[in-house]
Amino acid sequence: MSEKNLLDQVALVTGAGGGLGRAFALALAAAGARVAVADCNLQGANETAAQIAAAGGEGLALRLDVADEASVAATMAAVAARWGRIDALVNNAGLYGSIVRKPFFEITCAEWDELMAVNLKGPWLCARAAFPHMRERGGSIVNISSATFYSGSPLWAHYVASKGGVIGLTRALAREAGDYGIRVNAIAPGFTLTEASLKLIKDAENYGVNRGALKRAQQTDDLIGALLFFVAPTSDFVTGQTLVVDGGRQFN
Repeated sequence: MSEKNLLDQVALVTGAGGGLGRAFALALAAAGARVAVADCNLQGANETAAQIAAAGGEGLALRLDVADEASVAATMAAVAARWGRIDALVNNAGLYGSIVRKPFFEITCAEWDELMAVNLKGPWLCARAAFPHMRERGGSIVNISSATFYSGSPLWAHYVASKGGVIGLTRALAREAGDYGIRVNAIAPGFTLTEASLKLIKDAENYGVNRGALKRAQQTDDLIGALLFFVAPTSDFVTGQTLVVDGGRQFN
């Protein structure tokens, strides 16, 4: 991927205070984009922005609660005030590492509602708030789903359902936003070795490795190529698609 493809882009990455979001923010900055680093954990966002600055990039740390309409609106306004526009939105924020895995009949309504508010309502709120900043110039929205939607991974029905909803949202937004030159796509990662995954699954380094066509643990860097493809002009005629990146554990 040529860096010049992203030199004039302004990107907003949610959930960028660590894990996949941090990897996405750093990769976009390395490719030349100016990156707004948004997270409910402002300290983590500041750390990511500092890493971008240390590498010679331009980052802006912002506190964002994706489930809160006012917080989302304030974040979009802050990015537009800093750089004048928003070209790319990466809807990465989500509840994952804090989930207590349990049978669907033991999940409480409060647990279900909290997870849906962040994982599904959040991407919708962010896309809706970013739209006015993209409608004149076009842009790219990348939603982070999960390969668990395809596998039906047990003991976290609310998480799997939320990530399936993200794929449905991606398709619906692609239909509606296409008239404005806005592309909407999704990435469905497999089990990736992040800080959250290491806490969530025992022996995470070996979890599911034998089920993949490529038999090794998935790293955050394995998702960078898909992200840059969807954000860069090289995918200008691609929208409404979901790319599974999991080393061949699921074929779609």
